[in-house]
Amino acid sequence: MSPTRTLPLAATTCDDGCAAPGLSEAQAETVAVVLKALADPVRLRIWSRIAGADGQTCVCDLQDVGVSQPTVSHHLRKLREAGLIDCERRGTWVYYWAIPGALAPLDALRSGT
Repeated sequence: MSPTRTLPLAATTCDDGCAAPGLSEAQAETVAVVLKALADPVRLRIWSRIAGADGQTCVCDLQDVGVSQPTVSHHLRKLREAGLIDCERRGTWVYYWAIPGALAPLDALRSGT
């Protein structure tokens, strides 16, 4: 068996700005919050139902997502904390809507800035 040789890495420099700038720390934090909120399949289903509705969605219309009501409430709280939805209580019911532009931070992933 022959000994393994390692070759030294060539030093490379890029003075003409060829490297993509990437996300700033603040942008990465913002994008991560949105991605974490939508990474759960149940939350993604709930958010897509709210975002796809014409107007507001009553919590009573979100019960058939495969989890119990307390778990639905937990997921709704996570979506609110991430800034993806907002709500208003009317009597015993709570109505939810998607916040316009809440997915805008994800555009930074495509542009790299």
